[in-house]
Amino acid sequence: MQAGAVRVNGSVAQKRATLVVVGDVLTFAMGDDVRVIQIEGIGTRRGPAPEAQTLYTDLSPPVPRSEKKQPENPAFEGKGRPSKRDRRVLDLSRARHLE
Repeated sequence: MQAGAVRVNGSVAQKRATLVVVGDVLTFAMGDDVRVIQIEGIGTRRGPAPEAQTLYTDLSPPVPRSEKKQPENPAFEGKGRPSKRDRRVLDLSRARHLE
């Protein structure tokens, strides 16, 4: 899925201000995963996260914790602060992981 693309009921939302109603299904990328949610209600105010979570149903299958990808840290062997050379290698490995 293209970065930043949100689908409303299967069609790509062309603008950020696309109106949604109760019952619409939103599909969007979140990291390496694709989330599918169905709108159950429209909030009247900006509120806390637990209140916002009652306004939608998550239809995407849950990803087991063991399958979530964590970037490896090949330079760190538990021996204190990495050297400048090790930090450069670490920065390069992180940059490659984000690509």
